[in-house]
Amino acid sequence: MSKKRIVVTGAGGFVGHHLSKYLVSQGYWVRGVDLKRPQFSKTACHEFKILDLREKKNCLKATKDMEEVYALAADMGGMGFIDSNHATILYNNSLINLFTIEAARLNHCRRLFYTSSACIYPKYKQTSTQVTPLKEEDAYPADPQGAYGWEKLITERMCLHYREEYGLETRIVRFHNIYGPEGAWKGGREKAPAALCRKIALAKFSGKPEIEIWGDGEQTRSFCFIDDCVVGIHKLMRSEHRDPLNLGHDQLVSINQIVDIIASAAGIAVKKKYIEGPQGVRGRNSDNTRLREVLGWAPQISLEEGLRRTYHWVEERVRQEIPRDRRG
Repeated sequence: MSKKRIVVTGAGGFVGHHLSKYLVSQGYWVRGVDLKRPQFSKTACHEFKILDLREKKNCLKATKDMEEVYALAADMGGMGFIDSNHATILYNNSLINLFTIEAARLNHCRRLFYTSSACIYPKYKQTSTQVTPLKEEDAYPADPQGAYGWEKLITERMCLHYREEYGLETRIVRFHNIYGPEGAWKGGREKAPAALCRKIALAKFSGKPEIEIWGDGEQTRSFCFIDDCVVGIHKLMRSEHRDPLNLGHDQLVSINQIVDIIASAAGIAVKKKYIEGPQGVRGRNSDNTRLREVLGWAPQISLEEGLRRTYHWVEERVRQEIPRDRRG
């Protein structure tokens, strides 16, 4: 029996790299596509193509002879990047999304998986730190967070209409803050957990245990560890559920609490210094009711365990960059 042939776009990025490795372990033949190869370890893909998916011809190359498409390619980053690059994000990601799904149709791919985001949920439902967990139907009336949220919501609609009009089976997931090792941890595109891990590691090595936090640190989110994320992706792709589905942990936690958990993993106490900076919505949490109903599963790895693994990975990266004589 031949292996199912699939392509993962964005396979050089954080989630795409982990997903490719997981899918290979499940017996798939995997083609990875991205502008760059994975930064921190060798790809597990059987084939890796360097292609700019903002061009239709490259999307056709990427999806040629593939049975399924896992569409993860996107121009994205943490809150700092998203909040200051609206036009860039909307332009680049719209081209990637439009050309990828059309190429999947033209190349007769059987199924396409699209990675949407919790940023599609209306800002008016996320004004409190003790936010009501967001259900999938809460997406409308629409008022997404920035250009990134709008781009994701529009592509969700496109996936649904491609299924209705062309018969392309699409699956849509809404990520809630995926984190873990082997992701961006500096440079401006890193997400909050990695950024806080870096700051705390630097504080530990410098002997100056003070870190800066954007806002008052009381803004809340839920965070899902990468190992749970890739399992959830695979389960949804193999299911018959066609509507958008939340994928995230449902444990609501503040940024201040995240700092304390990471500091405990680092074995130090830190002083929090609050500064101005982009914070996004005040509170956001995932309602996993439908996730459990559809997949009979929910994320398993605790926040404490996931942050411990992430911190120690980031700490080692920081250690390698700091001269020995400058460590506290």
